[in-house]
Amino acid sequence: MEEKNINFNFDNSYVKLSDIFYSIQNPNKVPDPKLAVLNNDLAENLGLNAKALESDIGIDILSGNKIYEGSNPIAQAYAGHQFGYFTMLGDGRAILLGEHITPKGERVDIQLKGSGLTPYSRGGDGKAALGPMIREYIISEAMFGLGIPTTRGLAVVKTGDSIVREKIEPGAILTRIASSHIRVGTFQYAAQYTSLNNLKELADYTINRHYKEALDTENKYLYLLEEVIRKQSDLIAKWLHVGFIHGVMNTDNMSISGETIDYGPCAFIDKYDPNTVFSSIDSQGRYAYGNQPYIAAWNLARFAETLIPLLDDDKEKAVKLAQDAILKFNYIYKEKYISGMRLKLGLFTEEKEDENLIYELLGLMQKYKLDYTNTFRSLTLNKLSEEEIFEKDDFKVWNKKWSERLDKEGKSQEEVTNLMKSVNPSVIPRNHRVEEAIEAAVKKDDYSIMKKLLEVLENPYDYSDKQEEYTKLPKETKIPYRTFCGT
Repeated sequence: MEEKNINFNFDNSYVKLSDIFYSIQNPNKVPDPKLAVLNNDLAENLGLNAKALESDIGIDILSGNKIYEGSNPIAQAYAGHQFGYFTMLGDGRAILLGEHITPKGERVDIQLKGSGLTPYSRGGDGKAALGPMIREYIISEAMFGLGIPTTRGLAVVKTGDSIVREKIEPGAILTRIASSHIRVGTFQYAAQYTSLNNLKELADYTINRHYKEALDTENKYLYLLEEVIRKQSDLIAKWLHVGFIHGVMNTDNMSISGETIDYGPCAFIDKYDPNTVFSSIDSQGRYAYGNQPYIAAWNLARFAETLIPLLDDDKEKAVKLAQDAILKFNYIYKEKYISGMRLKLGLFTEEKEDENLIYELLGLMQKYKLDYTNTFRSLTLNKLSEEEIFEKDDFKVWNKKWSERLDKEGKSQEEVTNLMKSVNPSVIPRNHRVEEAIEAAVKKDDYSIMKKLLEVLENPYDYSDKQEEYTKLPKETKIPYRTFCGT
């Protein structure tokens, strides 16, 4: 099969920036590439030929062993605050093959993650293990199914390498699709290590790529800042609505486009507790479930700082513009969070008592250690009588308030149920199910468990019979669940 049959349509704009923003770098060759999983639906949406991607030539391209005509491989430079400490970073184990233009005219990055050493590897091996790449593939597809902006996995290829982490693991490369890989950390790099002209160059590029409407405003850089704040407010609210914990919200892991990016030690909560942390490297709980809005605001403040030289020639005025924009985050985020939680309770309208109703429920869920997803599922299906916990006196008091609030709506039970079903997922990628799929793939080369899980997660709001088995909780264990970043 010929290379051209794959249908990549590269038009690479990032390489037109000053070369201080990247290093030209081909992916490292791998010894024995084999396709582990291919996202056929995504391939179709991108206008790619899935059959051709499964061929030897396709696998060579997905592994980095062959460079597709029109590709212009680079490793991107960026910096960032990692757990609060600023450092120089960059793509230490990823190569941007180029930008693909879809049949709909959309521009997306095609990136190989785990493709070997780059000038930014910082002592690492530049490689990735199969387990973490499978995790990113599963969770990002789950997020897509949940309707949350996200990067996606096109394919996972086993490399034939043995990777040394806590133990010896099989190597793999994830082909990641993103609106772009421009991060808050990219702007921090430009502000810290390049010139004002370079910073302006990056900002103008970002506006032209993601926020063209800014060109019609009085201050396009202020518009950029405000729109990134708005998109991140919406994104973080959506994370909390479904119980998602990113796990490592460093500034280099916050995308300017508003997509969820860099799925490392990510997971979904079972028992509701705002202090929940799954990441093995987050010993202080900086990125706990309930801290995510505060960290987002902190990260966005770092972004705003980088734009101060562009916001106004008068530094004092520029600082005021940046501060005023950041101060809006909490208001915007809270409005989006409460609005979403209202929908989760089947409320079509807004009343003053709604906020108390929401937080009272969350307090009860934390007090009785209730499963986050299944509590809302039970409320949606009106199955309160089936759960012993709902017979508690304080829960009965809350339920009476909720029932009275619903009565004010004047909606039918069917209308309320349909609204709640549209926002309360019946299933999430529960941690034990994700681990089960990863273990089967890594240890047994068995991808059937992963495939079945992905089929269930494809339409999480369906409330179908096949999802029932995946709503069950894991067995209780004294050992807390931990996730790892995979580097």
